[in-house]
Amino acid sequence: MAENTGVHPGGRPTKYKPEFNTQAYKLCLLGATDKQLADFFDVEEKTVNNWKDDYPEFLQSIKAGKDEADSVIAESLFHRAKGFSHPEDKIFNDDGTPLIVPTTKHYPPDTAACIFWLKNRQKAQWRDKVETELTGADGQPLGLEINVVYGKDPVEKGSD
Repeated sequence: MAENTGVHPGGRPTKYKPEFNTQAYKLCLLGATDKQLADFFDVEEKTVNNWKDDYPEFLQSIKAGKDEADSVIAESLFHRAKGFSHPEDKIFNDDGTPLIVPTTKHYPPDTAACIFWLKNRQKAQWRDKVETELTGADGQPLGLEINVVYGKDPVEKGSD
């Protein structure tokens, strides 16, 4: 790839700056979409896509931020789906003196998180859409039979 001089052939200078890599990474950690990146950098979404093509380090920053954010959310969803426990301190008032009691907080499995997880991980078994296919004998296509009845002329509506 030719060295990027910051000017597109026959075009205006790019607004891209190397510090955008770190900014894009951090924004993607927060869940930013390409459209939101474009808004942040005050450019069109197409420009962000062009920067991804022209500056591989910019693309890698975006991918790294989105991958890390997605993995954190996936892990949280997984824990929510299977249920989890964590240490927690309960604080009580013992005759004016705070009494701290270490406990374990339990969260049962969340049915909605389970369904969401399974619908996305095992689509064939858990999707809502049911496909039904009609076939003839031994899986052959259905035959179509048309019966034409002769004898009476059809009566037109409204010709009484």
